[in-house]
Amino acid sequence: MQNLETAPMDLSYDYALDRDCTTLSRHVLQQLQSFGSEAQDLSAIMSRIALAAKIIARRLSRAGLVEGALGFTGDINVQGEAVKKMDLFANEVFIAVFKQSGLVCQLASEEMEKPYYIPENCPVGRYTLLYDPIDGSSNVDINLNVGSIFSIRQQVGNDPEQTGLDLLQSGHRQLASGYVLYGPSTVLVYSIGTGVHTFTLDPSLGEFILSAENIQIPAHGSVYSVNEGNFWQCDEAIRDFIRYVHRHEGYTARYSGALVGDIHRILLQGGVFLYPGTLKQPEGKLRLLYESAPLAFLIEQAGGSASTGLEPLMSVVPTHLHQRTPLIIGSKDDVALAVSFIQEKVRMDEDRLMVNS
Repeated sequence: MQNLETAPMDLSYDYALDRDCTTLSRHVLQQLQSFGSEAQDLSAIMSRIALAAKIIARRLSRAGLVEGALGFTGDINVQGEAVKKMDLFANEVFIAVFKQSGLVCQLASEEMEKPYYIPENCPVGRYTLLYDPIDGSSNVDINLNVGSIFSIRQQVGNDPEQTGLDLLQSGHRQLASGYVLYGPSTVLVYSIGTGVHTFTLDPSLGEFILSAENIQIPAHGSVYSVNEGNFWQCDEAIRDFIRYVHRHEGYTARYSGALVGDIHRILLQGGVFLYPGTLKQPEGKLRLLYESAPLAFLIEQAGGSASTGLEPLMSVVPTHLHQRTPLIIGSKDDVALAVSFIQEKVRMDEDRLMVNS
């Protein structure tokens, strides 16, 4: 009989077992290298986000069978957009998960005109959660990928009037951000400023389990992701960039209509995602606080870059809660190339003004 104390260790087995035990909450504590109150709070917040993701994923997996899961509610949100039933459901899930948690003082979402203020939490809840409950909700009814985006910020004072003025800070003030991708598997990607890490929902355990650590986006990728249906609505500089990738080998177009899905591809494979301003929407479509800034934080942690075309995305200080912004995000080299077309046009316009003056 083999002596268990002297038997050789199966390292692959040990690795697999350790991986299966690395849950999201445990990983946050390991990344912060602390069991202090702040580390425990952030770990608990991430666990609550994971719970919201599980509830939303369950609903999505049965969307065609559950009454009231598909289609529109008939309402218009603060953005002037028709509200899908899954938008409303997912927004209410985040509220329900955090309302009595004692962890956050307020929640802010693109689906709500004002933040959801939780005064009873404010003495102990030192954080604010900003989120897009369902990104790419137009894909829900046709069973394509959708996602959720989130950002955690330090609570700044109290805001009983629910003005949201305390949230008008640059992306550098984020403590953590990430997204959940609901696809063939449910994947949660997050960063607390110590790299970018991926977790996959294991239905048999009911837990998000670590699947990849310290992801680094390639400096250059072949993918460019942009809605070319808006080509003639875009500024000439963006059209010039699109013409450039059309004329040079090595580029491939991938655009799903779901921001999270396109960003996830670029995070893993490299490339660039663009959602520029158009003639109808000069500021673009994406919300700074709920979409662009959280993704910029994450991509920069992975070694990538994010820009409005005129300045680094993370440096933008919003003037109102639901501010939109153009977004160019992805691999450093590819973002720099796209931005160079915009900057060249700005320079040419300035030269033209000087000549005319």
